Amino acid sequence: MQETQPPPDQKLARLVVPSRSDRLLRNFTELIGGPLGARSAPGVVAPGFFTVERVLIILTVLAALAAIAVKDYCRVNGWETPSQFYATCYSDFPELFRNRGLADGVFPFFTPGALFEYPVLMGLIAGITARLVPGEGVTDARILGYFDVNATLIAAVWIVTVLATARMTRRRPWDAAMVALAPGIVLAGTINWDMWAVAMLALGMYFLSRERLVLAGVLIGLGTATKLYPLLVFGAIFLLALRTGKIRSFVVPAASAALAWLAVNLPIAARDPAGWKHFFEFTQDRPAGYSSPWFAYNLVAGRVRWTPLTPEAINTLALNVFLLACVLIAVLALTAPRRPRIAQLTFLIVAAFILTNKVYSPQFVLWLVPLLALARPRWRDFLIWQGIEGLHWAAVWMYLGQVTSGGVSQHNIDVPYYVLAVAAHMLATAYLMLRVAWDIWDPRYDPIRRHSMDDPHGGPFNHAPDWLRIDLLRPSASVVPWRTVARDA
Repeated sequence: MQETQPPPDQKLARLVVPSRSDRLLRNFTELIGGPLGARSAPGVVAPGFFTVERVLIILTVLAALAAIAVKDYCRVNGWETPSQFYATCYSDFPELFRNRGLADGVFPFFTPGALFEYPVLMGLIAGITARLVPGEGVTDARILGYFDVNATLIAAVWIVTVLATARMTRRRPWDAAMVALAPGIVLAGTINWDMWAVAMLALGMYFLSRERLVLAGVLIGLGTATKLYPLLVFGAIFLLALRTGKIRSFVVPAASAALAWLAVNLPIAARDPAGWKHFFEFTQDRPAGYSSPWFAYNLVAGRVRWTPLTPEAINTLALNVFLLACVLIAVLALTAPRRPRIAQLTFLIVAAFILTNKVYSPQFVLWLVPLLALARPRWRDFLIWQGIEGLHWAAVWMYLGQVTSGGVSQHNIDVPYYVLAVAAHMLATAYLMLRVAWDIWDPRYDPIRRHSMDDPHGGPFNHAPDWLRIDLLRPSASVVPWRTVARDA
């Protein structure tokens, strides 16, 4: 690659290169000439046309093409049951287009009597993209067109997510390659519209890292209006605000997010109260969903004649276990010898939510990919986790193929193997949580802080001193605000 000197007034930071810092990637670089030389200075010298961001965009486009190729059987033969499951090319886009009236002109939250089991912004995206498909009625050509329109837009927001992730850590832009090439996004990115919420959260965290608190809150609020999980980032922001005493850094983005969410939801709630409430009622009343621990338990209970869990019991158990996990994360955040990074806490909270939720759809893996790239950018752990998620992804479709076809277990994946795949996904996610928690407790293992950085994603919390820290072993060594005030007086 051609190297040119930067302008005199442009200061470039020395980049952290994966072929130097990651043992796994260092081995694979032998195919392309070996690791980058010790005397080279990436980031200090401009690389010409092939900048890091341009390479990341190219990688994302290639991965998006691979994601379309995964759906090729259904694009050619149609999305029909059970073949769409056996071919592992299922997508919600064709299903909702023909079964929720989108092909016949129904617009969620605006057509009287229409019900849509997703949040408001996701319903608006579904309705607008349906209007972009030419023709009328439910035809194979229009179903394919609807899928292609949404897949193209998802590729665009995927690129946005990659760039936002790369720019959050100026010295480690290559970590965003995890998002660009993630097998989980390739396999599950075009199942539903979750990638829109992922992109909005990534943008919100990017602007938070630049201390643009109002804009960060607005984007997180819009992400919450698309999918509820972006709201969980405020748990991490609150804990860091409590630890550093920067309460305003929590209040401003939280208030902005609330206003953005209300600006989207209030008009729809006033126009169509029943349609607006349907998402919340559906979420509350639905039984255990595929691949959740509660669903796996009910499958086992059906085999061994245990008492299955009712939706009410699952709601209570899921909420209580998630709250217990949040309490443990809060204890870790307030007792760790060094202030945790915002990406670490966000990853732990979102992962805890995924593991305790009453449903784990295959596309939920998208939520964690950018967060892990920020929280623990280690390719070995990332690829092992993605491989297990790929096995779980295949097991879901094989199980659904067996259920919808009515075929005997001899020619399908039997329930125990599906339950084992669910357990493997849960163990892999829990393992990542343990590694991130250990990085928090002992920052020497943190890949980010090993390169003389504090919290490049933390914005107002970056390099902030402790205002509140509890030392469980030596309470007298705790940092508490009233003791600081007394010392200053």
